[in-house]
Amino acid sequence: MRVDEVPERIVVDASLGLKWVLQEEHSDRAAALGPGRVLLTSALFWAESGNAIATRVRRGDLDRASGNEALRDLQDIRLRTRPLDSAVVMSALAIAHDLAHPIYDCCYLALAIEEDAIVVTADRRFRSAVAAHPSLADRVVLLRDIVLR
Repeated sequence: MRVDEVPERIVVDASLGLKWVLQEEHSDRAAALGPGRVLLTSALFWAESGNAIATRVRRGDLDRASGNEALRDLQDIRLRTRPLDSAVVMSALAIAHDLAHPIYDCCYLALAIEEDAIVVTADRRFRSAVAAHPSLADRVVLLRDIVLR
C-alpha cells in the first residue's frame, strides 16, 4: 500500500506512535502518516507507550530525561484518545478469542472497527494474527508494508 492510499482515519498503536518520537526503523514511514489524517488511539496507548519508554530507560537505550521528553513529544501529537471502557474491552475480548492473540492489541482493533478505520502497526505478530482472519484482515496494516513513493 502506498502512503497516499492509507485511509484518512487511522488507529495508532504504541508501536507506531513511538516511531514518531524515537528514531527507529521505519520512523520515516510513520512520519509520513501523520499529516492530513485523523489519528485515533485508545487510552491504552499511553500506558503502553510509557511502559515501552521505561523499558528502554532500564535497558540503557535511553536516559531518563530523553525518555520523559519522548513521552512529552507524544503528548504534543494530535491524537484523539478514546476511553478504554468495559464495552471496548468486551469487544476486544471477543476478537482476542477469535485470533488467539493478546487483548491489548485487540483493543486497538476494536476501536478501528467502532470508528470504521484501520490500525497501522509496526507489530508483525499482531498483523500476522489478524491476516489469518477472513473478516478482519483488511483492518490492520503493517507499517513496513507502506511504500513512501
